[in-house]
Amino acid sequence: MIDHKSPYYKYTPANVLENENFKLYWNRNILTDKTIPFNRPDITFMNKKTKNSFLIDIAVPNTHNLTKTTTDKQNKYQELANEISAMWKQKAAQVIPIVISSTGVIPKSLSQSLTRLNLHPNTYIELQKSVILGTCSIVRNFLNYK
Repeated sequence: MIDHKSPYYKYTPANVLENENFKLYWNRNILTDKTIPFNRPDITFMNKKTKNSFLIDIAVPNTHNLTKTTTDKQNKYQELANEISAMWKQKAAQVIPIVISSTGVIPKSLSQSLTRLNLHPNTYIELQKSVILGTCSIVRNFLNYK
């Protein structure tokens, strides 16, 4: 869906990307027939051919909150997934939490999430690198604050 490749830290995503096979919403409200309190996942990805949708929500909590954050994300967007499945006539709409701690610790559920998205199993390495560099940047900025 993207013609050129740029490093993840320089990439600014468009709100909507679409081609004949896929549609991707980035950080957009999903309008539904009934009011749903949590209707803004980080990424909404729809495969038009297989009629599968994925609600992807990303979180970077402290290490001791990994399990709680994963289940919270799953429960938070389940009602929206059910509504999308009915509204968009999808075979399935799945909630996929991508959770990695601020120190790079990954939960067991991350490999399952990556598999469900058909991503390479070693994708978590890039995720860890990104999170750790982000955490270091936050700490560096805090320590240099005057």
